[in-house]
Amino acid sequence: MSATAAQVTRHDWTLAEVRSLFEQPFNDLLFQAQSMHRAHFDPNRVQVSTLLSIKTGACPEDCKYCPQSGHYNTGLDKEKLMEVQKVLQAAAEAKAIGSTRFCMGAAWKHPSAKDMPYVLEMVKGVKKLGLETCMTLGKLTQEQTQSLAEAGLDYYNHNLDTSPEFYGNIITTRTYGERLQTLAYVREAGMKICSGGILGMGESVDDRAGLLIQLANLPEHPESVPINMLVKVKGTPLAEEKDVDPFDFIRTLAVARILMPKSHVRLSAGREQMNEQMQALAFMAGANSIFYGEKLLTTSNPQADKDMQLFARLGIKPEEREEHADEVHQAAIEQALAEQRDSQLFYNAASA
Repeated sequence: MSATAAQVTRHDWTLAEVRSLFEQPFNDLLFQAQSMHRAHFDPNRVQVSTLLSIKTGACPEDCKYCPQSGHYNTGLDKEKLMEVQKVLQAAAEAKAIGSTRFCMGAAWKHPSAKDMPYVLEMVKGVKKLGLETCMTLGKLTQEQTQSLAEAGLDYYNHNLDTSPEFYGNIITTRTYGERLQTLAYVREAGMKICSGGILGMGESVDDRAGLLIQLANLPEHPESVPINMLVKVKGTPLAEEKDVDPFDFIRTLAVARILMPKSHVRLSAGREQMNEQMQALAFMAGANSIFYGEKLLTTSNPQADKDMQLFARLGIKPEEREEHADEVHQAAIEQALAEQRDSQLFYNAASA
């Protein structure tokens, strides 16, 4: 791939073009994705985020993949919004084990007026710790979006989940258009967007292509694109879905990298089901962000020390924020990992 070709960022992808990417020989696709990745990123750096569930269960949405939906009986304990100080304590612990971004998720269709002041205090407090802030709170009004931006929120996560055509098979309580409107409000308020989807819900290759086209053809690409593999939870309608073929998952990551060359492509839910070889292939395909810590909202996530061991074997280092000297921060990570290896960080937050 020429340097000129690598610099082109497009917002006009067609289904035929994206299908042709998916249909390439695997090695050719990975070579193209890796070339694109190297044109825009250090290939041996991965951005590290920690995700905390700040409010769990009893969500009124009917997303068929989600154990937090009040429509399904999954045995999940319901929790109220966490206290601000507990959230800040978890954020400090996340920073100690190497996270540079702290993501807070609440099981809401939309935040209520009574909860917004507490949410804003969480954002301000996490920012003071020197971490990037991210939240996922459901649908937002324009006023709520502006309030979050003024509080200092860096990223807002709002996944599209799948293609517009397949979406109605998965969710009926919120429209695709409403999701796109929330993303538009976030961008207008000056915040960065984190938006991706889930593989393994019974969708076709065209649906995977359609999801990536929706994201890549936004006026500005999302800064972060989480690609989740369905975590099948007993009690949800998708509990018996067929597993995603590992090579199909890697193909989707590679196509996301090609379509959105300057975005961080994140390995999110489902990573615990991936062996080390599959994760290494994911990094080769252009994934350069992970969630890090023991829990990912309501599903387990590989422990932080295992991540660091894999990073060491692959010659990968966590992406650093500019305010930290590299060698000092790396030493702090290694010391914290040694001290925290047997701890149960984030467990209580996410039995949410």
